[in-house]
Amino acid sequence: MRRALLVVVLGFGVAVTGVACASAPKADIDAANAAVAQAGTAGAGEYAADSLKAAQDAQAALETELKAQEGKWFKSYTKATELAVAAKAAGEKAAADAAQAKTKAKDEATASIADAKTQLGEAQALLEKAPKGKGTAADIEAMKTDLANAASALADAEKSLAGERFLDAKTKAESAKTAASTVKTAVETAMAAKAKR
Repeated sequence: MRRALLVVVLGFGVAVTGVACASAPKADIDAANAAVAQAGTAGAGEYAADSLKAAQDAQAALETELKAQEGKWFKSYTKATELAVAAKAAGEKAAADAAQAKTKAKDEATASIADAKTQLGEAQALLEKAPKGKGTAADIEAMKTDLANAASALADAEKSLAGERFLDAKTKAESAKTAASTVKTAVETAMAAKAKR
């Protein structure tokens, strides 16, 4: 009996020591941190901000759990392991979402630049045909300046596209397109007014 009691006590002591000395799931934690960092590097901050925030929140929950376990005598890293797996998955999702959104932004920027080029070419050709006469010289010069600015914005958009700053490229192309469209509309209005005379 005494021997059985000694075995039970020793067994309990080994179990308590094993639980108290449990170690954090380092490989899972490192994988989670790497996945969240990779999402940031992949452009998730710009292209998939919500997904990146979810990954960062999952990473923060993991850190909170790890700190909670540090203060305990009997440590259990089961929840920390689950949180690490969740943070890793969220980081991978953010990176994938960023890649998908980046491709979409590239396609949209490319299309906007092509549209802006077309609009600019049409506006420049139309401006050459604009009715000239008393009081129109200043308006025509102003429109030429607007088109020169649009051409400059379009060149900047192409540089942004080449530099993989797709959202910036789209914004600049849209600005050029709007300016060209405004000039085109003004010239068409002036031509229609002259035709009525």
